[in-house]
Amino acid sequence: MTRTTRRWVARRPGQARFAQAGRALRTRVSAVRATAAAGMTTAEYAVGTLAAVAFAAVLLAVVKSGPVKSALASVITSALGVGS
Repeated sequence: MTRTTRRWVARRPGQARFAQAGRALRTRVSAVRATAAAGMTTAEYAVGTLAAVAFAAVLLAVVKSGPVKSALASVITSALGVGS
């Protein structure tokens, strides 16, 4: 191929087809790379969501335990002034 002022021009008849295939391949590789990066972000969100759900489950178990439940009830009762 020879370089003109604006684009590559094929020297032989079959070279234009290879140049077009090369452009299509570069475009496809760029699209795949962009999609792969988006997938990594999605995976990070999924791991963060799972961690938040696990933390919420542990917190719920702690809050539902007997001593914590009675302590929270006493705090709420004293704050509202119902028990005094």
